[in-house]
Amino acid sequence: MILLALIGSLAAFQAAAPPQHGASTQEARPAPVPESDKPKADEHGVTLGKEHAAPGEHENLAHPEGTGPGAEHEGGIAEHIFHHVSDETWVPLGVWIGARHLDLSITKHVINMWIAAGILLIVLALAVRRRALVPKGGYSLVELFVMFIRDEIAVKNIGHHAALYTPYLCSAFFFILFMNLCGLLPIPAMGGFPGISTATGNLGITMVLALFTFVITQVAGMRAQGAVGYWLHLVPSGVPMWLWPIMIPVELLGLFTKPFALTVRLFANMVAGHIVIFFLIALTVLISPLVAPVSVAFALGIFMLELFVGLVQAYVFTMLSAVFIGMTQHAH
Repeated sequence: MILLALIGSLAAFQAAAPPQHGASTQEARPAPVPESDKPKADEHGVTLGKEHAAPGEHENLAHPEGTGPGAEHEGGIAEHIFHHVSDETWVPLGVWIGARHLDLSITKHVINMWIAAGILLIVLALAVRRRALVPKGGYSLVELFVMFIRDEIAVKNIGHHAALYTPYLCSAFFFILFMNLCGLLPIPAMGGFPGISTATGNLGITMVLALFTFVITQVAGMRAQGAVGYWLHLVPSGVPMWLWPIMIPVELLGLFTKPFALTVRLFANMVAGHIVIFFLIALTVLISPLVAPVSVAFALGIFMLELFVGLVQAYVFTMLSAVFIGMTQHAH
């Protein structure tokens, strides 16, 4: 196929080549310049015709900078890449509350989130359907992850009350992991199906996950120190009173920077990987089909790395959630 493409390109190039030196003088004689292309002066000043224009000026006038076939080609590729990672409405829904319209539309990322949740429930149901004293198969793998989250993340960061928050940490870990991995399935849009896309590449979804951690963190702090004591100990003990006007806004701001960090970290890492994969594949169009073996090999390498990144990002989100909860268990 590459050989045929090269032969076709060569034939097209030969067909578009300029006449040879042996062509007749009559054929090489330039065509007369139309009156509209000659220089002329009017009330607006002097206008240069085509015969006095600089080389390439006509092409620039016909296709200004940022336009033309090449720009449209590159723009189409960029639009295709960002179309894959961006969200879009699939089933428009909404209700009116007074004069305000509440958008409840089902989007592409919502459908992918439901798919990931369904696969997670099926996998866990199949893995734990046969419990045994000695774990085997999928049940052993699930138990390995759960024990790691409980012993290495929850207990070491939260302490004595780790058992209260281990279910949430396990739920967050498995849910984020399956959304990350399901987004790597190479299934395009077809018929009424929007195609597979990473749900954690949606800023709204990662923000809601971070808000869950934020609410549970505040509840855990008030549960451990009391509803009043938790807010009274917001400023560390030992700070002079004259610093309180500075420390209180700083500590309040710190409460919201934690979920912001969770939101942006998960979102940016998942979107960046998909953009890199699509850009590497697009090099075959931007440069030449001859670079396909190299670009596809690099894209496959990034794809395998994304499998690991999906696991790491689920771990990081769970670890930071446990750290934030543990920070509220004792007064500063």
